[in-house]
Amino acid sequence: MKQLPKIVTTILLIFALGMAIASPAMGATKIGVLAKRGAEKAMAQWGPTANYLTKKLGSKVTIIPLTFEEIEPAIKAKEIDFLLANSSFYALMKEKHGLKAMLTLMNERMGYPLHEFGGVLISRKGSGIKTIAQMKGKRFMCVKYSSFGGGQMAWRLLLKNKINPKRNLANFTEGKTHDNVVMAVKNGSTDVGTVRTDTLEQMQAEGIIKLSDFNIINQINDSFPFVHSTILYPEWPLAVLPHINKDRAKKLAKALKLMPQNAPAMKAAGITAWTYAANYTPVTECLTDIGYGSLKKNIK
Repeated sequence: MKQLPKIVTTILLIFALGMAIASPAMGATKIGVLAKRGAEKAMAQWGPTANYLTKKLGSKVTIIPLTFEEIEPAIKAKEIDFLLANSSFYALMKEKHGLKAMLTLMNERMGYPLHEFGGVLISRKGSGIKTIAQMKGKRFMCVKYSSFGGGQMAWRLLLKNKINPKRNLANFTEGKTHDNVVMAVKNGSTDVGTVRTDTLEQMQAEGIIKLSDFNIINQINDSFPFVHSTILYPEWPLAVLPHINKDRAKKLAKALKLMPQNAPAMKAAGITAWTYAANYTPVTECLTDIGYGSLKKNIK
């Protein structure tokens, strides 16, 4: 009986230590994802990645689809732990909230691993709009002002060609999703639209459109496998929020980097790998040129 207090103490100590070790693993990890084509498609694309990470890390990982407007409030409220969003959101959130890029995704399209992407300017075939100069005074639609590939890249290109989208066009509107912009051009609801690279090819593969129905304005002919009008910028980063400790972030990043190329999660996401974080300085330069967000300068 005299040994009982020691045994109880030992058991309680082991139990307490076990709880302390297990507690971090028990908390769900939330990855906020920019749902550029809607929440349903975002979950279909990234849900398998969350399932893969849950198994590898031994704790629950969930995907939180976010609209463009929901990203910053989610960061401020610490409703997410990691963010997978377009490169310009990362550049702004890095400056304003201290996010840090851990990895850059490698897209897989037509068998090509791509760590860069661009913007495309399109008009309807037969519209007579084939050059940037011919856009002056026309209706222009982007995805969102906050969309990097679907807005800001083209915005910078137009400024470099002496066209201010907010002054020299009939209107400068938002279509909310990439699909909406393409369909607005096709249906004549707008004269010119801009979307990110591979959107047109994806929609054609889905049987929604035909590329031959559109003019590609300022098309750049290089080795990049998709039509594009702008220069290329680094792909989306996976960034960690400041409240997440380094060990937890490293474990998640390592699990993604070691994901087999033929894993179902890779195929669902449409990517071929996760690689080291790219240099996002060109993204910051683009935002500075267009005077966007906190990276403003006077645009004349």
